[in-house]
This record gives sequence, C-alpha cells and structure tokens, in this order.
Amino acid sequence: MTATAQTAAATPSHGRHRQAGDRIYRNSFFLLASTVVTAGLSFLFWVVVARFYTPAQVGLATSLISATSLLATFSLLGLNNTLVRFPAERKARNAQISQALVLVASVGCVTGGIYLLGLPLYGAKLEFVRDDWLSATAFAVFCGCAAVSMLVRSVFNAARIPECNVLIDGLTQGVAKVAVPAALTGLGVFGIVTSAGLGYAVTVLVALLVLRRRLDFRADLRTRGTRLREKFRFSAASHVSNLINLAPVLATPLIVLHHLGAAETGYYFVAFQIAAMLNAVSTAVGEAVFSEVSHEESRYRELMMRAARIIAAVQVPAALAVVAGGGLLLRMFGSAYAEHARPLLTVLAVAALPVALNTWACFALKLAQHMRHLIAANTIMAGLSIGLGSAFADRGLVWAGYAWAVGNAVAGVFAAVSLVLLRVKRSAADDPGGASHPQSHSERPIP
Repeated sequence: MTATAQTAAATPSHGRHRQAGDRIYRNSFFLLASTVVTAGLSFLFWVVVARFYTPAQVGLATSLISATSLLATFSLLGLNNTLVRFPAERKARNAQISQALVLVASVGCVTGGIYLLGLPLYGAKLEFVRDDWLSATAFAVFCGCAAVSMLVRSVFNAARIPECNVLIDGLTQGVAKVAVPAALTGLGVFGIVTSAGLGYAVTVLVALLVLRRRLDFRADLRTRGTRLREKFRFSAASHVSNLINLAPVLATPLIVLHHLGAAETGYYFVAFQIAAMLNAVSTAVGEAVFSEVSHEESRYRELMMRAARIIAAVQVPAALAVVAGGGLLLRMFGSAYAEHARPLLTVLAVAALPVALNTWACFALKLAQHMRHLIAANTIMAGLSIGLGSAFADRGLVWAGYAWAVGNAVAGVFAAVSLVLLRVKRSAADDPGGASHPQSHSERPIP
C-alpha cells in the first residue's frame, strides 16, 4: 500500500465528508465572487464608455457585444459541462482540454463570421463592421476568444480551483476592458467593441499561462482517450438545454419593447440585472456541487442535499433583503427607475426562490444524466415564461416578472418530481424481487 493510500485509509470518513462539504462552501464563494467582480467591473466599463462615446455609439456597441456573448455561449457546444462531468484520465487530460479549446475557438470564429454575413437581415445599422475586412476579422476573433474564456472557467471548476476565475474571468478581463476605451475613441463604435474584445483576448492569454503553471497544461492534439466523442450525446443535450434556458432572457426584453416601449424596456433591464445577481447564488452553488459530485459520485445524494441547504440559507434572506431594499437599489439609477421598476424587482426577488429550486433540480438531473427530463424542464420554463409574458405584457411591466416566476416554479416542481420518480423507478429496477442486484459503476454512475 502506498503512502497516499495508507493516509486515505487512515482518514476517518467523517473527516473526508467534512472536507468535501467545506469545499462546496469555498467553491461556491469563489464562483459567486467571480460573478460579482465581473458584474462590478462591467458596470464600471459602461460608466467609462458613457463618458467618452455618444449614446448612439453606445447603443450600437451594446448590440455587437451582446451578440458576441450570445455567439460565444452557442459555440461552447456543451463541452463546458463535459469537461467538468467527464474529465479524461490524467494522461489524456491535456488532449481533452486542448481539443475542446481548439473546437470551441474555431466554432466561435465561424459563428462570428456567419453573424456578420446575415447582418442585412437583422442588423442593417451594424453593416459597417462587415464592410471593413479588418473589423470583420477582429469581431470573429473576439467571438472565438469569448468562447474560450467561458470554456476555461469550466476547466478551473473541474480542477477545483475556482479562485482562478476571480483572478482571470473577473479581475483580468474587467481591468483589461476598462483600461482602453478612452484610447480607442478614434475607432468610433468599434472602439467600444474592441475594448471588450481585448478583454476576452487578454483573459485567454492569462488563463493559458495559469493552466500551464497550476495544472501543468501542455497542448496535445494527438492523445486518445479524451472522452469527447464518447460523451457527444451528453454534450449535445446539455448544450440544447442551456440554449433553451437562455431563450426567455433574450426574448422577454423584445416582448417588453414591442408591447410597452423603450422606456419600460430600460426599467426591465435594470431590474432583471439586479435579480440576476440574486439568482447567481443558486447558480454558483450548483456549479460547485456539479464539480464535487463529478469527483465523488458515490456522494451524489448527500452533496445535493448539502447544496440545497446552502442555497436555502443564503437565497431566502438575500431575496428578503432585495424586497425590502429594492427601492434604494433602483434609486441609484434614478428616481424614475425606483418609481417604475420597483414592483417588477419585488416580483423578481421573490421569484429567486423558484429559480433556485429549478436551478438545483436541473443540476441534479444533469449530474444523473437524465437529459431528456432536463431538456423538458427547461422547455417548460422557457415556454411558460415567454408565452405568459407575451399574453399578459399589455397589462404592465410587472407581468413579465410574474411570467418568469411561474415558468421557473412549474419547471422546478417538474424537475424535482422527475428526480423522485426516476429514483423510485431505478430502485424498483435494481431490486425487483426484494433482493439487491447492484449494477456496475459504469452502467449508471449516480444511483
């Protein structure tokens, strides 16, 4: 028996459990801190931009930067989940990461180019980017860099070092963006886009250096055993699920704009951004437990229940705080926001609780590889949020919040009930006659 094995054997089980539990708290904290730092520096970025560029330039730039983020998300192809859930064996891990990075970067650049080609159909005012080959090339590269920066976040999560995301995804990217807008005013609208793009590019460079130092990462495109091809169905299903989940976030502002006008859309945007920070709590805990269970599958139920307790302990008081202090938060943006967006923010703050249930249950389904149920839950959430939002939009801005709350509540209950029913069904299949018939670990990783 090796020294490592002797140490592991001598360690009490409760000590290991306590360490893993503490790791969920720790990792959740760093993932949430990364989100907060990113949001704070993004806010500062737009403050700086607003001082050096005209409102018209800012408006066009936000469309391009939002498109970059959307295209980058699409380009992940679900590999961000696969790298965490199914890390390759040590000898093939570099190849798994390398191939995922190359694939995501390539898809990001290609989708960026396709987006530019289609501008005459949906963005005639943005065609100036496509008409200049240098700007067009830069935009496509920025899309690739944005996708890689998102993927690297998952690599650090899988390695259980989410603190690197605070340094890289948060501080490095944010500071790099904030530092250059004033120097690029001569580029007009594309000066703002370039500032954001350089933030992504610097993030990728620093992330690769940290990967080399912390994880001994070396580019490797030849080694077999990456598991990427074997887990294609999981990658594809998780990717489809993520895109469906994103649909209400993209569609609701358009619904509000169409039915209620530009001013109400602005009120919705600010209220939803505040609520998004509240919802980041359950997402951070979900990402932390997703990584931990992927390393210790036998503790799936225990760690999922621990995650539920953490979410409840943090999410409920946070939601109450936003309900109580929402007016003060909105007043930071102006008295008009406090007057018109307060009811919506209150609804969205209360909705953080069903959002938390839905988030937790969907992470549980994804860990157990019940992908059809995961896609169904997200389809229910998107369908109800968009459908109800469209049906009742004329009644006022707050109905967008009601639609969001109902969509997440119904989807969360569906996902949670699915987990229970699947567990009962599996227990019956494992023990049809009252005797135990254990399955191998490879047949179903999570019981």
